[in-house]
Amino acid sequence: MNSLGFDKTPEETRVVVAMSGGVDSSVAAALLHEQGYDVIGVTLQLYDMGEKTTASKTCCAGQDIYDAKKVADERGFPHYVLNYESNFKQSVIDDFADSYIRGETPIPCVTCNQTVKFRDLLKVAKDLGADCMATGHYIKRTLSEDGHAQLHRAHDHAKDQSYFLFATTQEQLDFLRFPLGGWSKTKTREEAERLGLITADKPDSQDICFVPDGNYAKIVKSIHPESETPGDIVHLDGRIIGQHKGIINYTIGQRKGLGIGGGISENNEPLYVIRIDADKNEVIVGPKEALARNVIHIDNCNWLIKNKEQSSIDVNVKFRSVMQPTPATLELGSSDDTKVILKTPQYGIAPGQAAVCYIDDRVIGGGWIKTTSQL
Repeated sequence: MNSLGFDKTPEETRVVVAMSGGVDSSVAAALLHEQGYDVIGVTLQLYDMGEKTTASKTCCAGQDIYDAKKVADERGFPHYVLNYESNFKQSVIDDFADSYIRGETPIPCVTCNQTVKFRDLLKVAKDLGADCMATGHYIKRTLSEDGHAQLHRAHDHAKDQSYFLFATTQEQLDFLRFPLGGWSKTKTREEAERLGLITADKPDSQDICFVPDGNYAKIVKSIHPESETPGDIVHLDGRIIGQHKGIINYTIGQRKGLGIGGGISENNEPLYVIRIDADKNEVIVGPKEALARNVIHIDNCNWLIKNKEQSSIDVNVKFRSVMQPTPATLELGSSDDTKVILKTPQYGIAPGQAAVCYIDDRVIGGGWIKTTSQL
């Protein structure tokens, strides 16, 4: 059994590596090649290489495609660039803009993994005769007693990317490999130096890849010009206390940049965005305590557990990528009728984000947040 779990030599095992042009996927590809695997690097060109891709900390465009190809050429394995701009625009960018118009706060990185990378790219890998596909994600993959793969949080919790991979199906997970799941970022950069990769000192991607300047509203407005329509900022008590410049400029839990003067609340306490009513084009604000929620309603769920017939499961949940998991009870219903009941009320839970559930460090799945409530 080789290190990727196949009963044959590395030379007989074909691995397609998804190469974004960053240090992580570069190390994953170069390391597998060094170990003797039949490596093929594939980079998806996901958007136009013009003005939207001039920033250096993006992925799957311009300089990044060049860097991925350079790594492959220097290490001596094949590398292909596939133009998936149309798929990416339809599945990720348009969905991103539509979500903001609905008053949600989307996570395009999850959508990209769910569609373009782990749907379209996996098909490419299988068409190339690959035994598996590897990525540079920081997440652990283990095998259960029945031989099926499980997802676990990465060894380095600060770099753990399990939140962004909750929608990975069991079939996809059985085909995927994550060589860096047991490593720290420091270890990855040390290996990149040892391997002599040009990406060894390359900065990590920080922004949404198609919004390198952070101006997501510009992208949304280019697709939905009506998103700039002004409307009322309404206090929870019903008072109209200001005007907004388009609901896309606001998100649940936001405090700064509301453009509301003082003297509105008692003791001049700060106001927060409590809710966005897209149908009425209103931003509803109130005191921080009005943000408290202990029930998250999720839909379009994906579960990586067998006992889905259980009505109630104790879990830990993340509803933002950077938070620590918090205790909750998962009440499984249909894909469109599942609840996560938090042990302690939390603040700023935004529709459009994901609620990802864990048992210990194992990812058991999750779903997209549609609404929240308070018991």
